[in-house]
Amino acid sequence: MARIFKGSLLAYTGWWTFWFIAWSIVVHRFEPSWPDALIDAAVSILVMVIGGVIITNTFRFYRPGGSNYFFRAVYIFILTLLVSVISNVGLGLIFQFLADDNYRNFVVASGPVRFVLTLLMMSFMGVINWLIYYIAELQAAGTRKQESEKLMRDAELTRLRQQLQPHFLFNSLNSISALAGSRPEEARKMVQLLSDFLRGTLRTDEYKMAELSEELKHIGLYLEIEKVRFGNRLKTIVLNETEHLPEVKLPALILQPILENTIKYGLYDVLEDVTIVLKASVGDDGLLLIEVSNPYDPESKVSAGTGFGLKYLERRLYLLYGRNDLLNVSGKDGIFVTRLRIPQIS
Repeated sequence: MARIFKGSLLAYTGWWTFWFIAWSIVVHRFEPSWPDALIDAAVSILVMVIGGVIITNTFRFYRPGGSNYFFRAVYIFILTLLVSVISNVGLGLIFQFLADDNYRNFVVASGPVRFVLTLLMMSFMGVINWLIYYIAELQAAGTRKQESEKLMRDAELTRLRQQLQPHFLFNSLNSISALAGSRPEEARKMVQLLSDFLRGTLRTDEYKMAELSEELKHIGLYLEIEKVRFGNRLKTIVLNETEHLPEVKLPALILQPILENTIKYGLYDVLEDVTIVLKASVGDDGLLLIEVSNPYDPESKVSAGTGFGLKYLERRLYLLYGRNDLLNVSGKDGIFVTRLRIPQIS
């Protein structure tokens, strides 16, 4: 807003300087001397400048609706009459004893022309000032809308996260409760792992971008907790093709819902040991591609891809990137595959 007003002040100064010079030249061509022409221009332009200031302050504090053109036209016309009368009275007082009858006759004869020019100038000033403040209002409204949308996104991400975390936390606490009596050492280990995992989770911002290596370390804690829960059935986590991608980044904690969905529907539906494979690469389109695959039972009544975790992930990706095509799931030949694409912002 301040930048707009500063630019407007410079434009006003140049505009009125131009018209002062032009007015002086035009008046001088009708025989008044240069001193008389300069005084005439100074008085006429000064009164119009005052009228312009009045217009500026009027539209600063009151801007009628877009359809109320009649009010603006009447307001400009009345202001033009007032400016013309003050200008003629001022010129009459100034030149009462300094000018001859020819100049006074010239002022009277040029009255209609002066009025038309003043009307055009006031109308132009009214339109320009209304546009300036209208654009400033649009910019302010746009800023408020962006801030409001950001607050809404933050609130929704927080709400989604609060829904997701208890799901994992309750499962872990149930497992700790089950282990406390029969295997107290494993229960204590799980409590420590859960504490470390939640400490890192609570301090992480949903908008923070993390390097792939950091995300894998965090996921490692999560997987250690799940290994304690499920014992020897969850034996192997394969992380390949990731060592040569140290610079790629992805939203923090984006992989947990995928692995939680994978473990939940893989281990619950399959009786034998489960191997989860995670692959990462950069595609030709410059997007980071993460692929997680696990065995599942196609005939199970529990669908492998309809968990809340994946719905949360899909919504979070949309809030962060404004796209609905970054998450894809498929199942074939007893293998369920989750593919995640992450745009890399340079």
